[in-house]
Amino acid sequence: MELKYESFADVDLSDSFFDSLREDYQGFNDWFVSKAQKGDEAYVIRDQNHSIQGFLYLKIEEEEHSDITPNLPRARRVKVGTLKINAHGTRLGQRFIKKMVDWAVSNSINELYVTVFSKHVHLIKLLERYGFEYWGKKSSSSGDENVLIKTIGRVTGDLEKDYPVLDASRKAYILSIYPQFHTKLFPDSILKNETPDIVKDISSSNSIHKIYICNLKGVESLRRNDVLVIYRTADGGSAEYTSVATSMGVVEETRSIYDFHNEQEFLDYASPYSVFSVEELKNLWRTKRYPKIIRFTYNVSLSKRPNRKSLIEDVGIDRDAYAGFMELSSEQLKKIAALGKINESIIIN
Repeated sequence: MELKYESFADVDLSDSFFDSLREDYQGFNDWFVSKAQKGDEAYVIRDQNHSIQGFLYLKIEEEEHSDITPNLPRARRVKVGTLKINAHGTRLGQRFIKKMVDWAVSNSINELYVTVFSKHVHLIKLLERYGFEYWGKKSSSSGDENVLIKTIGRVTGDLEKDYPVLDASRKAYILSIYPQFHTKLFPDSILKNETPDIVKDISSSNSIHKIYICNLKGVESLRRNDVLVIYRTADGGSAEYTSVATSMGVVEETRSIYDFHNEQEFLDYASPYSVFSVEELKNLWRTKRYPKIIRFTYNVSLSKRPNRKSLIEDVGIDRDAYAGFMELSSEQLKKIAALGKINESIIIN
């Protein structure tokens, strides 16, 4: 499956995917047609048969909402106008949450809101997990909906609820990842010369959470809330120009493969968020060649990707340091964030 930004006019409104939305919202078809006429666009995920499996419409608002109790005061916000997925165990919901947060950050907006009927229990739990909080009720001809709001940059101390905030006061490190693994783990950080077809609809691609299994020296020193700068190694040509920093994330935990009592326990932990197949994970369990496991969140993709040359000359990393894993100072982290054109709202000190 592939996530694309498509015009409403190019989306088949008769697709059965929209049946539940037609049932929930009076006038849904008319609304959809009006969006198509205006040239509006939405994020669409399709399967190999071109059938829709996910739909996300976002818009920027700057108005008061008196139809919400209590009133939602005037402010610049991202409204999640339509959000629906066909859940099939590959964490498309997390992919969409990341996309809506990315979209808000890229537009320099720190507040998002969504309306959702109480019957959608799993969706509400997912939204609350990543920092959406109950505000009130919205009444319409379709019934009463819950209004949930997320404020980006609000820090609660809960790593998931605070997503995508990065704490520059924490220790920070560069983590090197080979290209073939990088592409699968970070679908929003692929390079321009990579085809999006490479990114499959699998848990490791869709999830906000990632697991990386390696034997890099020093990664066992990582602690919860430490910041990771993801560094895609070269796949041909000079590393000075083709090795690049692409993303940033936050450490959840590190473990050793020896922590698990048996193979199944290891598989249950690693398979939902790892790039490796079950058979590959079984081989890793048997051989123990790569015993170090890092679980972290995928917080932001850098708009500009500083290469190794820039990291050395502009950021000041040591050319002779171990390239697989190295510590960064707070100032070096901030320089990479600035070079990567990361919105300052997600960096706290």
